[in-house]
Amino acid sequence: MLIVGIAGGTGSGKTTVVKKVLDKLPKDEVAILSQDAYYKDNSHLPLEERQKMNFDHPTALEFDLLVKHLKQLKKGKDIEQPQYSYITCSRLSQTTLVKPTDVIIVEGILILTNKELRDLFDIKVFVYADADDRLIRVIRRDIIQRGRTVENVLDRYNDTVKPMHEQFIEPSKKYADLIVPEGGNNKVAIDILVSIIEKNLKSSYA
Repeated sequence: MLIVGIAGGTGSGKTTVVKKVLDKLPKDEVAILSQDAYYKDNSHLPLEERQKMNFDHPTALEFDLLVKHLKQLKKGKDIEQPQYSYITCSRLSQTTLVKPTDVIIVEGILILTNKELRDLFDIKVFVYADADDRLIRVIRRDIIQRGRTVENVLDRYNDTVKPMHEQFIEPSKKYADLIVPEGGNNKVAIDILVSIIEKNLKSSYA
């Protein structure tokens, strides 16, 4: 099993990179674990308080469960991945069944900040994008997908997203084996990543 960690700032284009990598690989050989599924359940808090939470700080995540699930997959065991709603800012009651595959891609802004998780990755990738480009993508995403206002998005960006990026996410770039500038628009970097994965898949079958 090959485990690939793909990190990068909010709005850097990580999801696009993952999708383009998936498009080039056999579907039944790849599974995705999203960091976002492992945000701690805060359903016991009032919604207004939940919506003010700092989702860009490592303590917001249940890294222990993500590490546990990766280790179970490596042992050939199925897992039940949590589902998280950004609308209610809490975990859903249903889970997603994930079966062991030849390649596991773990995607998220903070995955390279945790050493225990980082040590499980065979390939560590950091997707880089200019701060202005990331902000534009964040505004579009949060308004369309998460029902937030422009003012709310900008306040959150200034209060948590930007400072947390500078404190935790950007420094984690030093752990990357491959840096992908311009996200999903960087065809060369994506092709390099795919070729590395394909080479490992071929060697596992040899």
